[in-house]
Amino acid sequence: MIDKTRVQALVEEWLDGKDYFLTDLTVTADDCITVEIDHADGVWIEDCVQLSRFIEDHLSRDEEDYELEVGSAGLGQPFKVLRQWQNHVGKQVEVVTADGRKLKGELQEASADSITLAVRQKVQVEGKKRPVWQDVPVTVAMAEVKSGRYVIDFK
Repeated sequence: MIDKTRVQALVEEWLDGKDYFLTDLTVTADDCITVEIDHADGVWIEDCVQLSRFIEDHLSRDEEDYELEVGSAGLGQPFKVLRQWQNHVGKQVEVVTADGRKLKGELQEASADSITLAVRQKVQVEGKKRPVWQDVPVTVAMAEVKSGRYVIDFK
């Protein structure tokens, strides 16, 4: 069986000095290797090919037969690492909390401890008869975040 730490070291070696970062790495019992990378400006297929070839050059198919898949984290897929959250500050995201609440709004801040969204809500304003729509900051502890993803808007 292929050692996951060995593959991770190879990926990190290839990533060194690049703006790409690792979002996910799995190695199954039957040696299926899946590597996901991301970049603030998106992932180019050529870079996935380069990383795939780099890994293949350092693993021997004579010693172990394996299947290798290298790809991007995917637009609209759930965030897996903090850097993905940080790359989407200022953009619309959807968050599902551990208690099942869905929040949608502009991501204002992201840290290892919490995220802050500007969520559009009806608020009663003094001097007005009816509530008005306003962006209200909502902070959620990272421990309470079940999932989060970038919201694709075609408007």
